[in-house]
Amino acid sequence: MVSTALMRIVSPCWKPSVEGENSSERSDVSGRVDGLLWYKDSGQHVNGEFSMAVIQANNLLEDHSQLESGSMSSLESGPLGTFVGIYDGHGGPEAARFIYDRLFDNIKTIRAAEFTSENRGMSADVINKAFLATEEEFLTLVKRQWLSKPQIASVGSCCLVGIICSGLLYIANAGDSRVVLGRQEKALKVIKAVQLSYEHNASVESVREELRSLHPDDPQIVVLRHKVWRVKGLIQVSRSIGDAYLKKAEFNREPLLSKFRLPEPFHEPILKAEPTISVQKLCSEDQFLIFASDGLWEHLSNQEAVDIVQSCPRNGIARKLVKTALCDAAKKREMRYSDLKKIDRGVRRHFHDDITVIVLFLDSHLISRSSWHGPLLSIRGGGDNFANA
Repeated sequence: MVSTALMRIVSPCWKPSVEGENSSERSDVSGRVDGLLWYKDSGQHVNGEFSMAVIQANNLLEDHSQLESGSMSSLESGPLGTFVGIYDGHGGPEAARFIYDRLFDNIKTIRAAEFTSENRGMSADVINKAFLATEEEFLTLVKRQWLSKPQIASVGSCCLVGIICSGLLYIANAGDSRVVLGRQEKALKVIKAVQLSYEHNASVESVREELRSLHPDDPQIVVLRHKVWRVKGLIQVSRSIGDAYLKKAEFNREPLLSKFRLPEPFHEPILKAEPTISVQKLCSEDQFLIFASDGLWEHLSNQEAVDIVQSCPRNGIARKLVKTALCDAAKKREMRYSDLKKIDRGVRRHFHDDITVIVLFLDSHLISRSSWHGPLLSIRGGGDNFANA
């Protein structure tokens, strides 16, 4: 959760568990650790309350998820805002970590876009340029490390961002994470799930059609392998930050591993970094937002997730969603949840993906306010925090 004009960020103060410490009982303002689970059960932000959780199934050399959230105050008069980011990496942790460090700062410092007095500088154009700036910075890093660390060219990350400012909700997505809104239907007295983003995944027919239209001369732009559609037979997502080997031909050659190298050179990027962005005005019927990586949605439908959030206490709700998904994963393997918890990271990858969740509860009164007197927050969770400080 962050603000949108000139802002400052508070350094995270959460530390990983150490040997001999009862991590399930240790906590501070930035969250708790319980085995492979990091969570922050409840907190306040400028537009309401939040809950966060991330469970890791993979080694750091495999998939990698990180999240960040913070409430920020403007250094000039103007509205406050909320920022949420979920970065679900693949091929290694480098891209997710890089986005984690750079995207928010780029959103704060982009000045080339046209600003309006109505929203104090936030716009879809600002967000798009921040994504592309982060992408360019990471590709520069890949070029710098190419000879010493060529595998970094095969590392990428999905990126889902939500920003609330001046009563508007901005959603930007590149990859297959998803955000779902819980909206009250007064006439039916129910909370309806409204999906606010769509996945850039080759399993979706419209994504395959987009790829074919962008690459009309490439009959192998999408390939069905083992009942799974993949871009060039290699990767499921069609948009990401990173994955330089499918963005620039100079990184699709030796010394990159042969399994990533294409047989023929390409002249246009195969994957895109531009996010799809939506902007909408929040209303009093909008109750909460669920931001999550694809690991959650493999086990829960949009409405199932919304029903859980609506029917359970707010405190710890992100952790509840993660546990529900893990119980489903265990059930599919005819296991108990307690058995699944005993399986080491890395092996767990065969049972479930990394799962990252942030739930924001919206307060229409706070959203309409132009000032905030609560604490400044910036919380980061998951990822390398399990391995080192």
